[in-house]
Amino acid sequence: MKENEEDILRKVRKIEIKTRGLSNDIFAGKYHSAFKGRGMAFSEVRDYRIGDDVRDIDWNVTARNRKPYVKVYEEERELTMMLLVDVSASRQFGTQGQLKRNLAAEIAAVLAFSAAQNNDKIGCILFSDRIEKYVPPKKGRQHVLRIISELIDFEPAGSGTDLNEALRFFTNVMKKRCTAFLLTDFQDFAPGGAGTEEALSVRFEEGLKIAAARHDLVGLRIYDIRETELPNVGIIEMQDAETGRKVWVDSASAKTRERYARYWAQASEAIDRVLTKCRVDTVSVATGEDYVAALLRLFKMR
Repeated sequence: MKENEEDILRKVRKIEIKTRGLSNDIFAGKYHSAFKGRGMAFSEVRDYRIGDDVRDIDWNVTARNRKPYVKVYEEERELTMMLLVDVSASRQFGTQGQLKRNLAAEIAAVLAFSAAQNNDKIGCILFSDRIEKYVPPKKGRQHVLRIISELIDFEPAGSGTDLNEALRFFTNVMKKRCTAFLLTDFQDFAPGGAGTEEALSVRFEEGLKIAAARHDLVGLRIYDIRETELPNVGIIEMQDAETGRKVWVDSASAKTRERYARYWAQASEAIDRVLTKCRVDTVSVATGEDYVAALLRLFKMR
């Protein structure tokens, strides 16, 4: 059931106060430094000087003039940041006083306000096992508040996850290179996942590879500590939020807990392997964790 407008506005305002302060005090400059190099446009060529990056040499001009020339770039005045936010049913999980959906909303807000401070356009794609909503890029505080409101109040039609579909839509709708943040738990595996001994494989490698080649794509993996290990609380009923499948589990069994932990480790390895292969910078953030430190790590690695 959707909340009333007054409750939504109160939550939006609360997130704005917290995250806009972080953006102003911490992230605006670091965001600009980390991503400004991705919005560079060719300006002219000039003589090569000692210390210039050899990767900037214009070999065609160099060959014609028989001496080295380098390409000169200038920062584009308008950059675009896209937020690709997973709104599948698994976002409703959280055991540390915070749901994954709320953590994703806060991080998205920090990034959006940081981009706004840089006078960039901000857009948003909400997805589950389908494209749920597309908010075209625009500038300004009111536009950022609209995106935050959508993240708080949006009720998706789908419950599953299809990262390939989200990434395909993103590459089709965004023709010009931009910076994009993919906020998801990356729980999108080929059949034969949880509860099996066979090797896990993700389903989103193709979409990720294409999107990362065309845009500056960054991954933010949102998770909860209880997804990594099973507590010893006896026999419990567990439900897959995305499929609705229920199963009774004996968490008192050391073998069961070991198998559960092994599945998480295998899943993480499969995700990391594909992200590394596609050269997508990524950080993981857990509910209840200080995401400021995680974002600073992300900006530092750029």
